[in-house]
Amino acid sequence: MDDSAHSAIGYELLDAGVRRRLERFGGLTIDRPAPGADGFRLAPEAWADSDLRFDVGPGWSGRWWPADPWPIEVAGLTMELRPTSSGGLGLYPEHVANLAWLEQQVAARVAEAATAAPPQVLNLFAHTGLATLVLARAGAAVAHVDGAKAAVAWARHNAELSSLADRPIRWLVDDATSFAAREARRDRRYDGIVLDPPAFGRVGGHEWRLETDLPDLLAACREIAAPGAFVLLTAHSESSDAPLLARRLALAFPKRPIETAALSLTAPSGAQLNLSWAARIEG
Repeated sequence: MDDSAHSAIGYELLDAGVRRRLERFGGLTIDRPAPGADGFRLAPEAWADSDLRFDVGPGWSGRWWPADPWPIEVAGLTMELRPTSSGGLGLYPEHVANLAWLEQQVAARVAEAATAAPPQVLNLFAHTGLATLVLARAGAAVAHVDGAKAAVAWARHNAELSSLADRPIRWLVDDATSFAAREARRDRRYDGIVLDPPAFGRVGGHEWRLETDLPDLLAACREIAAPGAFVLLTAHSESSDAPLLARRLALAFPKRPIETAALSLTAPSGAQLNLSWAARIEG
């Protein structure tokens, strides 16, 4: 592949519609499914020249397929992208909306700390490390937990690309609920907890389902949250919405004010793509 396609120049949603989305990741234009994109395409001419296309079943195709990994810049970090068998690329761009909030939460704790010890933050279902790297850059010591060994290795590589490999990050391949329960038995406490659980997943012999397993996970997180800890919960399931996430969070963290927001992207064409929800508790 021509190296000019690998420039680290960020992300942009270009258009969405007919249950698909057209995006620019760095120098490449990607055409992928988007179940929430029910409307018409507002920039149909833009779709004719995509570099890569993903379809459920056939998989990836296009003029740049097979595609080598390529870097892009997101929030001042360098993230390496790679087409995966599920249609992912190693980045959920809607999560960028939470990064400034996470930085503010850590910065406030760093400024208020009575000791030089960094605030402790737990990132569960941490994927390829975008939130982990933002937290570490802001001054936190991060426990990065994901059930997929390949995802943790990918996140460590992103830390190296972003010159953050020397930060206090524990890279852990583990089941989120089991890890939180063990941390409770160790009497460990975290100043912040970030969760981005999938709708469905499997770690070893354990099957994860958001609808049935999230309450137990949040209960385990409550046991390891320090007084006044901040919490960020995001979910991509079509069966989850802002009120549901808020109720689940309120049951685990009663009497704490909760704010919610849709995590959506807007294209220059005017198309809007709603991808997930966030519920969060200020520290």
